[in-house]
Amino acid sequence: MSKHINDIMLFSGQSTELESYHLADEKIISGNPLQSVQNHFESPCKQFNVGVWQSETGCWQVNYSEYEYCDIVEGSSVITDSQGHSLTVNVGDKFVIPAGFTGTWEVINHCKKIYVMFEQQ
Repeated sequence: MSKHINDIMLFSGQSTELESYHLADEKIISGNPLQSVQNHFESPCKQFNVGVWQSETGCWQVNYSEYEYCDIVEGSSVITDSQGHSLTVNVGDKFVIPAGFTGTWEVINHCKKIYVMFEQQ
């Protein structure tokens, strides 16, 4: 099936609903960060998503079943693996979190990222 210029999704002109939420109590390590997500695109197979995520300060457990590309556009966070090794990410950092990663995500100051996720089946 051939696609055309009208099939390109331009997010800047798109009105996407902002979904705000708090994490489940069993995931939280410290704080009670208000988070929000704007999922701009979901593929028909539901394996590929693109959007913007943001969070207030706090720390919580993470368990990635998907691959996630992240581009930090505001703030900073510390990502720590299950062995205690950590990585601090700041504005301008771009990275991929592999499927199977477990550990914690701690927002040091309000953090905003652009994400691209792929969930392998």
